[in-house]
Amino acid sequence: MKFRHLLTLISLFVFCGAVYAQENNDYPFKSGERLDFVMNYTWGNVITDVGSATCVTTYADGKYNILLTGKTYRFFDTFFKVRERFEARFYEDSFRPLRFHREASEGKYYMNNTLTFNKNLSISSRTQKKNREPVDTLLSGSVNTMDLLTLFFKYRTMDFSESSIGVKKPLEFVIDKEIYNLYFIYLGKEKKRVPGAGTFNTMKFAAKVVAGNVFDGKEDLLIWVTDDQNKIPVFFESPVIVGKVQGRVSSITGNKYPLTSKIK
Repeated sequence: MKFRHLLTLISLFVFCGAVYAQENNDYPFKSGERLDFVMNYTWGNVITDVGSATCVTTYADGKYNILLTGKTYRFFDTFFKVRERFEARFYEDSFRPLRFHREASEGKYYMNNTLTFNKNLSISSRTQKKNREPVDTLLSGSVNTMDLLTLFFKYRTMDFSESSIGVKKPLEFVIDKEIYNLYFIYLGKEKKRVPGAGTFNTMKFAAKVVAGNVFDGKEDLLIWVTDDQNKIPVFFESPVIVGKVQGRVSSITGNKYPLTSKIK
């Protein structure tokens, strides 16, 4: 898998809109949740905010729709312009994905990818690169194969205890024309200061990433999630081939439960 820029990272971990129907669940999120993030890049002694991302949750007719958009700041557009749009739809009761779409414009690179999840568990993938004809691929999935956004929302519903520390949890997801089987590990609880947002009681996780154009695959991505009923990602960081990338939450609105994890 080719993660070609820093904003793609945030699709692994985040996830306002009007409420069109009544939700009926105990999930840690609801329609109207909006999360804003700032992306940061470190190279040597240089630390720079390079872009932003926003994730919006809506609900209608028993289905959730997640929209994640990201972009570089205008100054950095001169060097490497990035515009990203991810959108996923899944069933409320089963978390079964219906459709996923991403449109990535990153410098000279362009990818348009649509995934359709079929009833027989196969996945129809259409990919189209810049100035090329679309390519259709049929993939053999399983009940556990999801797109990245649906996968993260499902794992937000999981309970973690002391007995879960250090245990590998599987991640099976599809993007473009491939299915990946990776894992994440719960590392325990930690107080985490998030610049501009405050200090939170969090749960810390490590996720295995795929070697490619950005990651070397040797070190894990670290993620901090609020230790409350919302389980909102507030910070992540990972070494990349050159330097280090970080993402931090800048605004949380429409959260389902009080943000009791924030301590100052």
